[in-house]
Amino acid sequence: MQEFILFVLSFFFIFFVYQFVVVKRAKNKKKSYEPIEVMYLKNRYHLDMKKIHYPQLLQIVAITSSFDIAFIVSIIMNIQSYFWGIIIGFISIFIIIYISYHIVYLFYKKKGMIKK
Repeated sequence: MQEFILFVLSFFFIFFVYQFVVVKRAKNKKKSYEPIEVMYLKNRYHLDMKKIHYPQLLQIVAITSSFDIAFIVSIIMNIQSYFWGIIIGFISIFIIIYISYHIVYLFYKKKGMIKK
């Protein structure tokens, strides 16, 4: 039960920080600032930004990033060894981020918001 509480608290804390730091900044300055996650989705999966509602995309990215970080924190906190926690955390970062943003891509592909 402690792991679940840690996950939920981590998720909400990271989500609110992400909202105030990244999403608010991106909404105010759409042209001059773009989160790295949005740039990744645009370049890797060819999102059609003319069809996508930008604030919705920012919210999806915030939820996805918060989930990823909270999940990785939960994994690391369950490993007793500091060394192995860092190694497994470092490796799992790339795997989890790749999978979660691929799911975001599949969501937008299903909605027909990918450039052909």
